[in-house]
Amino acid sequence: MIREVCGDILLSNAHLVAHGVAPNDDFKSGLALALRQKFPALYKDFRHWCRMRSPRPGEAWVWSGVGEAGRTVHVACLLTQEPAEHEGSHPGRAKSSYVNKALHALRKIVEHERFTSVALPRLATGVGGLAWEEVRPLVVASLDTLDVPVLVYTTFKKDVAADEGLAVRAKGSTARS
Repeated sequence: MIREVCGDILLSNAHLVAHGVAPNDDFKSGLALALRQKFPALYKDFRHWCRMRSPRPGEAWVWSGVGEAGRTVHVACLLTQEPAEHEGSHPGRAKSSYVNKALHALRKIVEHERFTSVALPRLATGVGGLAWEEVRPLVVASLDTLDVPVLVYTTFKKDVAADEGLAVRAKGSTARS
């Protein structure tokens, strides 16, 4: 079940927050930068994973860490863009085929790890350069039949909590508890 909401995804109560990046991304802009600033270990662990695995566009990786008030945080990095041509340069553009593969990978992760809800932005429409009209049908096709709420943050409103309709998760709750 997909619901479109307005607000700040960083304030989401979803069990898993997903966002789009490129392999070896430096997390220098948009939601990736905000996540890097809020969870520095996410960025360090992502870069380590990229060095160890050499992932390709279309893959997904999940990071778990401790957030505010000791609550477990889960972030899925969906590889929706081409990698940068050179270390430190801007990531490449997104492709709908990468977005589609990454969304299918996200679906498998949600089902396998038993996440109870997912929040994601309008994937690949910022730095990735795709139109939401092209990406939205991919999101619907991949995630609409999940048995958990899928919240798509269509409009960003800084420091505004969206009306997600989710219960606030307890401290320390994880996908497995």
